[in-house]
Amino acid sequence: MRRKAEEGLGPGLPQRGLSLGLAAASKLHCTKNTHTGKAIVAGGIAGGIEVFVTFPTEYIKTQMQLEEKAKNPRYTTVGDCIKLTIQEHGILGLYRGLSSLLYGAMPKSAVRFGTFQFLSNYARDANGKLSNMRSFLCGLGAGGMEAVVIVCPLETIKVKFIHDQKMGKAKYRGFFHGVQEIVREQGLHGIYQGITATIIKQGTNQAIRFFTMTSLRNWYLDDNPQKKMNPVITAIFGITAGAASVFGNTPVDVVKTRMQSLEASKYKNTLDCAIQVYKNEGVRAFYKGTLPRLVRVCLDVAVVFVLYDEIVKFLNLIW
Repeated sequence: MRRKAEEGLGPGLPQRGLSLGLAAASKLHCTKNTHTGKAIVAGGIAGGIEVFVTFPTEYIKTQMQLEEKAKNPRYTTVGDCIKLTIQEHGILGLYRGLSSLLYGAMPKSAVRFGTFQFLSNYARDANGKLSNMRSFLCGLGAGGMEAVVIVCPLETIKVKFIHDQKMGKAKYRGFFHGVQEIVREQGLHGIYQGITATIIKQGTNQAIRFFTMTSLRNWYLDDNPQKKMNPVITAIFGITAGAASVFGNTPVDVVKTRMQSLEASKYKNTLDCAIQVYKNEGVRAFYKGTLPRLVRVCLDVAVVFVLYDEIVKFLNLIW
């Protein structure tokens, strides 16, 4: 009887083992690390598309800011600005100046997601899960990398151009002429002003965003690798991450902008700049431009994260 029982159990054991093996393989497949190359490609494409989607908000925000102190403002409301722009220049009028932002958007997102994926591939546990704190550190590294490689030079040039126009007599005739003049007069240091503040800003920016996204994803998936992330859920999580980063590091953003202006020489360093802003303008000065930045960043982060996830899914089919 014992032998029959063993014979009866025998065939079931390999079958059960096979089922467990397939389940484990399925789980491993679902938590498989994304190739860094895919992250770079997906991040770059997502960044470029995001600019096309959100640029009209940047255009309107800039126009309204330029009208702020005018005696006879041309645009009285956001709706008025949109209406007049389309009447005079068509829909494409809302995309004036797109090229200057596009120069940095694609490489910036590529560096950001590529670096984060590279670091997170080594930071995941044996089950392929990335903890919230490790996500924060990977985001910090990704933000620091994009600050040095892409963001600081482009942000410095952008701020100098805007400040140059406000001075009355613009001396920069265009993007490349402006860069040439800045490097000729100040050397490479001229396009890397505020590098410390930029690294802190971008590092904390991405650390907060990736930490928030990872925390929300881990909560939503609840250790179930089979559960799928709906693009709508990803967008909601992205908006939350964007808002968290705005409220978390706008003070650093204000200091960074001051350090990259044409009057940056009046500050000894980043710390001195922060102290002077506090002494001369108070705490509220560290949150200037929070509302327009909040709208822009929430839309930006939501679009980028949704696009990134969907593009990676597509790349997984062909790569």
